[in-house]
Amino acid sequence: MKLRPIAGILLRQFYLIRGSPVRALPMFAWVAIDIVVWGFITRYLNTMSAGRFNYVPSLLGAVLLWDFFTRIMQGVSTAFLEDVWSRNFLNLFATPLTTPEYITGLVISSIGTSAIGLAVMLVLATVVFGLSFFSLGAMLLPFLLVLFCFGIALGILASALVLRLGPASEWLVWPLPALISPFVGVFYPLATLPRWMQLIAKGLPPAYVFQGMRAILAGHALPAAALLPGAAFALLDVALAGYFFVRVFRYALRTGLLARYSAESVS
Repeated sequence: MKLRPIAGILLRQFYLIRGSPVRALPMFAWVAIDIVVWGFITRYLNTMSAGRFNYVPSLLGAVLLWDFFTRIMQGVSTAFLEDVWSRNFLNLFATPLTTPEYITGLVISSIGTSAIGLAVMLVLATVVFGLSFFSLGAMLLPFLLVLFCFGIALGILASALVLRLGPASEWLVWPLPALISPFVGVFYPLATLPRWMQLIAKGLPPAYVFQGMRAILAGHALPAAALLPGAAFALLDVALAGYFFVRVFRYALRTGLLARYSAESVS
């Protein structure tokens, strides 16, 4: 894998944003709205509970983590969809660009865009609503890494689905985080779910993250052993998603499907 082709992918994303600054709006606008809405919800719930329970860490913290995961996933898939919308695939792969270099470029660009969203979320949640996430210090890092890896895996998987099924299937990409959220217990313990949903949750890395975060907020020690299965599943998902994307890309080359993305009319 060479660094220069990867830098070219990143430079293209930079030029896209510089040429159309409105593209930068989704990096922070939607996450800011989420934090503001849920921040006022938690403030209202705190007044209703008369100080018996602080909803800010449990609810607003969960929103922050889930939005971070969503931004990572959509950062990868949106960078990929830019090439779909501009019918740029043949231009890209007419160069000596390899599939791993292309995926790596998408991942790094997602890191950059997601970092902006994460910074906005942390500032709003901390300054406006008093969320003391920074007090967790290094304990927060393992949870973010698991969500980061699973977000990358889901973004690569979504991109592979669009590549295989066609540009119209991009509407399958956006609902993916919402479809997963009921199974991972973002706002409630997994014990709340029926048995069949709990079985599905055991294979989803975010479920381990949110269970672990609730344990820490309840005053328990960092549940490292409980988080390890989530980390293992996240790394496995990244490997499987990368393998699936490569297989789909080779199929698109072999069947001529890739050329459709540069045609004048794409169904």
